[in-house]
Amino acid sequence: MKKFLSVLVLVLFLCLIILPTLAASNNTIKIGVDLELSQAVAQYGQRELDGIKLAVDEINKKGGILGKKIELVIIDNKSDKTEAMNVATKLAVKEKVLAILGPATSGATKSASQAAMQYKVPIISPSATDDTVTINERTGKVKTYVFRTCFNDSFQGNVMANFAAKTLKLKNAAIITDASSDYSKGLAKNFKTTFTKAGGKIVAEESFGKGEQDFNSILTKIRDKKPEVIFAPVYYDEAGLIIKQARELGLNVPILGADGFDDPKVVEKAGKTYSNNVFFSAHYSSQDTDKKVKDFITNYKKKYNAEPNAFAALGYDLGYFVADAIKRANTTTDREKLRKALETTKNFVGVTGVINVDKNHNAEKSAVIIELKDGVQTFKQKLNP
Repeated sequence: MKKFLSVLVLVLFLCLIILPTLAASNNTIKIGVDLELSQAVAQYGQRELDGIKLAVDEINKKGGILGKKIELVIIDNKSDKTEAMNVATKLAVKEKVLAILGPATSGATKSASQAAMQYKVPIISPSATDDTVTINERTGKVKTYVFRTCFNDSFQGNVMANFAAKTLKLKNAAIITDASSDYSKGLAKNFKTTFTKAGGKIVAEESFGKGEQDFNSILTKIRDKKPEVIFAPVYYDEAGLIIKQARELGLNVPILGADGFDDPKVVEKAGKTYSNNVFFSAHYSSQDTDKKVKDFITNYKKKYNAEPNAFAALGYDLGYFVADAIKRANTTTDREKLRKALETTKNFVGVTGVINVDKNHNAEKSAVIIELKDGVQTFKQKLNP
């Protein structure tokens, strides 16, 4: 009897500890975050997380959504495709989140989308631009639970090809790709198709492997082909090194990239002197005079004491994007209702533009062209879908 009473007291004690925790969790909406917070492309994930946190702080200060505060469950996918899927699985099964925000890159998002489809949890990437992120490559059908809030590479590749052919009026292009990156290969393919249709000619195509730091060999081959422009759809580390090594070899033609160029590390690695005659497509410009953009920049600087880049803006929009869908779905627990609300998103106004979700779960939105002048980003022009 004495033993029974001891067990009973222990159970009651544990209940007193556990019950308030459960009650507290019932007052929040658990949203998972699966981002690249360390290793190769951590700059993208870190800035997107900054943006998401700023948005969630603002939403919670205004009372949350449907009477509940947002609780972020943040896990680092270490810039690794397999880990991105493991993180998504953990968030869906163990943490039982309503939705998952991220990953940042295309390869990681495609990997994580397998878990999203298996466990029927909506996953939304702020910056995975590869065309097949939301489409099953085998069946050609849309992935029911996979969304993104950025434009895709068909649009982005077309934008840069038309910019080279029509705005810069150049005819001969060289392409450099990262053979290990779905993002890089997809963009190169779209650029090549559009540039050729516009009357241009691809005079050289070179590729490199994961982790490459020395591009002198492929840049020397490209120099011998005398291109008028180089398109290098790569991430920030490689972008800065390619610009620096190209200029050192006397290749002073325009170097074009995509949103992977949008990080201060590009100029840090290339050097300010060499960071001229460089253009890339981006999701927003800090020089935009729209009040929503200016307010975002002011609040971001106040919180982080730093300038927000496009990835921070994409993260910020993603926080409000999912909040908007939860509110319209009128549920804090039903993943299926949330999925349907995400599918019907129309005229969502963010700092990176107005978003309409199309039938393939892509965001239809505008892009901007950024030019580097002595390492400083300058707004060049805005292009609509």
